Amino acid sequence: MSEIFTYKENNMCGIAGMISFKEDMRETAEICSRMQKALLRRGPDQRGVFLSRNAALVHTRLAVIDIEGGRQPMTVAAEGNVYTIVYNGELYNAAEIRHEIGGNEFETTSDTEVVLRSYIRWGEECVQRFNGIFAFAVYDERNRRVFVARDRIGVKPLFYHEGESVFTFASEISAMLENPRIPHEIDTKGVAELLLMAPGRTAGYGIVGGIKEVKAGFCGYYTEAGLELHSYWELRATEHTETFAETVEHTREFVLDSIRRQLVSDVPVCTFLSGGLDSSIISSVAATEMRTHGKILNTFSVDYKDNEKYFAKSRFQPDSDNEYIKIMEDYIGGVHHWTVIDVPELVEALDEAVEARGLPGMADVDASLLLFCREIKKYGTVALSGECADELFGGYPWYRDENIRMTDGFPWAQSTTYRKSFIRDELAKEIDSENYVYSAYRRTADSADRLPADSPLESRMKEMTALNFHWFMQNLLERKDRMSMYSGLEVRVPFCDYRLAEYLYNVPWEFKDYNGREKGLLREAMKDWLPERVLHRKKSPYPKTHNPAFLDAVTVKLRDILSQPSPLTDFVKKDALEQLLTHSEHIAWYGQLMNLPQTIAYFIQLDYWLKKYNIHLK
Repeated sequence: MSEIFTYKENNMCGIAGMISFKEDMRETAEICSRMQKALLRRGPDQRGVFLSRNAALVHTRLAVIDIEGGRQPMTVAAEGNVYTIVYNGELYNAAEIRHEIGGNEFETTSDTEVVLRSYIRWGEECVQRFNGIFAFAVYDERNRRVFVARDRIGVKPLFYHEGESVFTFASEISAMLENPRIPHEIDTKGVAELLLMAPGRTAGYGIVGGIKEVKAGFCGYYTEAGLELHSYWELRATEHTETFAETVEHTREFVLDSIRRQLVSDVPVCTFLSGGLDSSIISSVAATEMRTHGKILNTFSVDYKDNEKYFAKSRFQPDSDNEYIKIMEDYIGGVHHWTVIDVPELVEALDEAVEARGLPGMADVDASLLLFCREIKKYGTVALSGECADELFGGYPWYRDENIRMTDGFPWAQSTTYRKSFIRDELAKEIDSENYVYSAYRRTADSADRLPADSPLESRMKEMTALNFHWFMQNLLERKDRMSMYSGLEVRVPFCDYRLAEYLYNVPWEFKDYNGREKGLLREAMKDWLPERVLHRKKSPYPKTHNPAFLDAVTVKLRDILSQPSPLTDFVKKDALEQLLTHSEHIAWYGQLMNLPQTIAYFIQLDYWLKKYNIHLK
């Protein structure tokens, strides 16, 4: 077995900190304690705090191996300097980096120390060497600065607030709000994000209190002069010179290598299994790898009570998952587990899903995943999931439907006029809703790197990839991280390997659309790993309840909210919400994932968020 598969650590955790070169951070112990408490679900087993004059660093950890050696914050003295790190993530090439640095320097087996010693050796260039998912901060004592970085794809979160004298950062917005210097308020831009863009969110923007987010693929320093961040990675256009056969082979190599690297763990590893192409590929490869070690793979699926009674085929969901899950269960010979969710617990979990995300989100799509992850956690600590294959391989309907593909705007959210109708008139005049949304779309589409020789189709497909990569995919990654971490479950996403993203960005559309099928290239590359019926199954989205009882329940809940004073009506029209409750309009809020029931549920979540965190309009 190669060295990369013998190096193991689970580093699921939460990080936070405050940096100042004007105030004594040793006096912030109480705030640190509150921030730490807000992050405990991300890492319930160990807590650590580092306090010095200029830096207060906070960590919570799920301890799996090297319990003592992997403690954080971790401090290393080297070359006349002292460095302290707080780190959240996984390095899938930690063994190679450790070998390059020299194993004799290391005092632990943790990849936390690999990250820290990489920074000591290479400075900010260290991030170029990492293959993994991460967010971290390193306090460089002698140089009076803090280096912060986030992984290329943006799987792990890192929020920050730059005050007049204190720089605050944390894994989650809820922890940021424990710093009393950060105001619990939203301005008109926050209103625009909550009502025009959500559950998506403009990259780098934290909605509330001047909070921002380190963008995916960004890093930089906070010093006495302030914060300077820059991009260290982005999707770049290069000429693809390989034949289709060579492309198939390289795609297969990338997919297999990524899955195998991410199976490494000393704790039980399981997989999400929907019976769709992406999760089935991961489960098949995982089951094969585990069999070679005498282990059996546990797979997990979610369904809803009485769904078979109410399920109706649609363009977006042509069939239910159950039949295909059974095929995969028999094919891989693992142990399969079902989580069946009923309407009452789904409605009840809407509030918890807000606490997990730190924002109102995808309504029952969030809440069901939270409940699902809670059940998976009873069996394992690490799970693999199929997010991001659709964005990279062109699996969504808007990639393949020419009319939708060429629509000038976000293909999954053609609802600006409808959304605007909920904003109070005096605020709507300040926001200019159509321009706000269209400008965000245009900035992203225009940022897509292209070659002069690209055909109009290839140019548009690069735009579509950029739009999905920076918007739709980020929303799904945020959902997966927050709902899983809230339950103490780490979910890894093999299709998010940056090498695969770089490669596929330049693969011609005709290769990705092989045989006129969504993700045709992926199907061809991995055809030996799946049974025929699953290999050729039409794409189906994450399952949601079709039970009309859910619509009834959220209608009653929102009506009850509106019967009392609510901060929601400070910027949302009460009469528009009452009209929504008549069920007379059926306009999609967010593609196929959020229709009428989810729109009502979203406003329930928004009301809860405003009350829970005492958010008010500036």
